[in-house]
Amino acid sequence: MGDMGRERKGEGGLAGALHVPVLLHEVMHYLAPRPGGRYLDGTVGLGGHSMALLEASGGRAELIGLDRDPEALARASERLAGFAGVRLLNLRYSRFAEALAEAGWDGLDGALLDLGVSSLQLDEPERGFSFLADGPLDMRMGTADGAAPASSLVNRASFERLRELIGRLGEEPLCGRIARFIVSEREKQPFETTRQLAECVERAYPAKMRATARRHPATRTFQALRMAVNQELEELEAFLADIVDHLRPGGRVAVISFHSLEDRLVKRAFRDEEKGCLCPPRQPSCTCGRVARLRVLTRKPVVPGEDECLANPRARSAKLRAAERLAPGGRP
Repeated sequence: MGDMGRERKGEGGLAGALHVPVLLHEVMHYLAPRPGGRYLDGTVGLGGHSMALLEASGGRAELIGLDRDPEALARASERLAGFAGVRLLNLRYSRFAEALAEAGWDGLDGALLDLGVSSLQLDEPERGFSFLADGPLDMRMGTADGAAPASSLVNRASFERLRELIGRLGEEPLCGRIARFIVSEREKQPFETTRQLAECVERAYPAKMRATARRHPATRTFQALRMAVNQELEELEAFLADIVDHLRPGGRVAVISFHSLEDRLVKRAFRDEEKGCLCPPRQPSCTCGRVARLRVLTRKPVVPGEDECLANPRARSAKLRAAERLAPGGRP
């Protein structure tokens, strides 16, 4: 989930944030919102994509917006106050089926995920997401679900666990060296702040690598810890396993990811649902009984253009994939 945000901070501060939802035009193209449709925004954030979706439907669509961050929900509520039929809930998006059941919805015409961390979170040091400003080593997108802060993971996880997380989720080639430095440092003093951790990781980098690095040495480590703290891959896997069952025929799902592991999960899930039968190729007949349930709309991931990346640098690693629910029997 690269460490990119969904909104860009404006001159007026976060209270007057300038919305720059990532790949907005492309998301609206693939979701094709219509009057009377029912839509899910599983990562509503500050409400940029949701507002565009509702506007595109002429204000006559219904929307359920979920977010783990209560502050983001409060701001989205203000932004979307002029629209009827909007429900906003402080809930993990993997639990979207609970929200649909509570609303009495029997299906969706569209669903959107915009993964990653938002500027609302990155720009507030007390949230502990960024190594650019000192703050508590937290990184939780929300606290209502009982998740432990990053400091707990950093101070308690074994060397092997830290090495595995930083290597797999951060794709950090120096994962072993960084994990060793962390374990050594915490024996002297527990990690409590983002600055402590960032400086430790920076020291783990050899001087020559620090001098030639294009980004801060702690970038990948912070990304990995954030993803682990918030169980971001597990959340995505659970969503992808359930969402097709809740799409109406013709309903569409769009996912914006910022990390290669996330994009790979989305690509594989869409491909498997489009293929249907998962029996081995050499097997003479199908025994799994699966039929195609999705039509992939994006053969390659859609990425931001140069102008969008210049206007919103945090969008540069975004990838959008979309698919459409087929009717029973695999028909369009």
